Amino acid sequence: MNEHLSGSATARSGPCILVVEDEFLLAELLEQMLEDLGYGSIKAARVPKAIDLAATASIDGAILDLNLAGVEVYPVADELRRRGIPFVFSTGSGPEGLRPDYRGWPTLSKPYLEADLQRILGATFTRPVAEA
Repeated sequence: MNEHLSGSATARSGPCILVVEDEFLLAELLEQMLEDLGYGSIKAARVPKAIDLAATASIDGAILDLNLAGVEVYPVADELRRRGIPFVFSTGSGPEGLRPDYRGWPTLSKPYLEADLQRILGATFTRPVAEA
């Protein structure tokens, strides 16, 4: 995936969500949906960059694609958990595909639908400053 995704950011009008997604079009779609719902975002397409952002960025939550170019995203989830930052997994295989210690964690199914995103954002993350 294009490395230019890593660390790119949208204007922050509300809480900032780390989007960890290696498929360019899906990352762009999530970014646009988040913006429409009043959230800012930063993106990473690879696990090392995502770990760095999870450890250092000022973020309010994260959406983690379970598999980034064949590499599982669990080290990123572990870092977010350590920092107490809420996150959800995104996957096409459903919650059954999660590692046992993350079973029951919130998941967002692919393909992404704005109604599902809005529901999971409301249940998991801080409300945006400006309601969409």
